[in-house]
Amino acid sequence: MAASDIIRLGSRGSTLALWQAEHVRAEVERRTGKKVEITRIKTTGDMILDVPLSKVGGKGLFVKEIEEALLSNRIDLAVHSMKDVPTDLPDGLEISCITRREDPRDAFLSVRHARFEDLPVGARVGTSSLRRQTQLLSLRPDLSIGQLRGNLDTRIRKMEEGGYDAIILAAAGLRRLGWDGKIRQYLPVDVSIPAIGQGALGIEIRSDDGRTREAVAFLDDRETSLAVRAERGFLKRLEGGCQVPIAAHGTVNGDTVALSGLIGKPDGSRILRGSRRGPISDPEAIGVALAGELLSQGGKEILDEVYRQSGS
Repeated sequence: MAASDIIRLGSRGSTLALWQAEHVRAEVERRTGKKVEITRIKTTGDMILDVPLSKVGGKGLFVKEIEEALLSNRIDLAVHSMKDVPTDLPDGLEISCITRREDPRDAFLSVRHARFEDLPVGARVGTSSLRRQTQLLSLRPDLSIGQLRGNLDTRIRKMEEGGYDAIILAAAGLRRLGWDGKIRQYLPVDVSIPAIGQGALGIEIRSDDGRTREAVAFLDDRETSLAVRAERGFLKRLEGGCQVPIAAHGTVNGDTVALSGLIGKPDGSRILRGSRRGPISDPEAIGVALAGELLSQGGKEILDEVYRQSGS
């Protein structure tokens, strides 16, 4: 097979990342007839498991080494969970398409309790997300939130061994791996607004690589792309990442994008929520406008305080 018929795909080595890479590999091979080779790349985020992401740099930790491989022409494309992708990409790289979104909601898992509402006073809940922590504590300030990192199977095992009364994970990853039977409850979006881009996969390529762009173009899902672009507009305006409790969720109805968003304190003592609609012609502008509203309502003071406390 000629080199021009081989596409090199870079992926993290986690079970979920490899499922995502294999999914894209199979789709591209089926659609184009080209061979896709997967290269595992270990990222900084995969190697630092005993420290909260908010303390060591946040989102970019899961993509930096993969983007370096793209820029040095060792791979042709990368498959990312969009919630891991910073809004500012390195020069020469682009997100060429965003795939159809899985269920974007957060999932409640527990051995003993059927619903989040059933947790006893002082229950220990595991999550790696300040966004989730903020929203859960705003509803239940009595909860004890424990930092939970590692692959999905590791997190679930820690709960099943009694380390946590419950854990909160993204439903999308569990569903992709066929583990949705472990989900006791899907948390409604008005209870826990998802992370920006949650449930969507992004295909990153070199901007000058027309061959790969053409090969993967069919993977782009119009409605998902519009919704995620609105969410990322919100994130970019707030200059946020894993270090701060920010959430946004977009939906598309006809020619309109609807976006709900949140800024909060990590202890849940103050949360600002808002929503905004706008035309699909400029989804990023909807996110930017909503972020501006929340900043003017006190969001800037919240974020400044969080950054001061985290030393960012």
